[in-house]
Amino acid sequence: MSTYVYAIARSSHPSLPETATGVGNPPRPVRALRQGKLLALVSDAPEDLKPKRRDLLAHQNVLREAGEEGTVLPLRFGGISPDDETLTAVLAEREDHYLDRLQALDGKAEYNVKATHDEDAVLHRVLADDPGLRAMAEDGRIAEGGSQEQKVQLGERIAAAVQLREALDADLVRATLEGPTEEVSAGPQSTGWLTNLSFLVIRERAAEFLNAVDELRLQQPHLALTVTGPLPPYSFVE
Repeated sequence: MSTYVYAIARSSHPSLPETATGVGNPPRPVRALRQGKLLALVSDAPEDLKPKRRDLLAHQNVLREAGEEGTVLPLRFGGISPDDETLTAVLAEREDHYLDRLQALDGKAEYNVKATHDEDAVLHRVLADDPGLRAMAEDGRIAEGGSQEQKVQLGERIAAAVQLREALDADLVRATLEGPTEEVSAGPQSTGWLTNLSFLVIRERAAEFLNAVDELRLQQPHLALTVTGPLPPYSFVE
């Protein structure tokens, strides 16, 4: 039977309760597979594993419980080894690397920040930043919208100004928030947000990091910031 892998930790990591369960229906018992100075938290892998809400939550719950007891290297949902022997061989082969990464992540958590623009607020911002564009927009209003050509020109200039503002604000978010953090990882980009960043934060500096987010919101009201965390450091594990 294949082996489902939740996380890697030091062999001294406390075991989860015997009642701990993970993915599957019925849920499979979670066990510790030890090799040298490392262990992997695993269970038997279901044959028909799919990213259903039940199994996604089960995966997250195992990582949450394990993370409360010490540092772990979390695997994303769906990590499967052909069997226990293959997994222990990987742990033995890469022991030094995993131990180094565990040490680098000790006492740290991940915070994900996604930034978007408030459409009305960013429009006011770009008009305030560009007197020529503002005058063009005001002339259009006075002329009750102006000609079709003028409307197109105005729309193109506003779109270009907003696009430039997106690039500037993406850099601003990173520069402002990376100060109280240890590492930064860029996540997948999407048309839904202008930047998607994960920050590795020392737990003792979490309040400082969150205060920096709040200060950025106050200083840049056209930015909408969504913060998720603390999370297992998914983005900082190979």
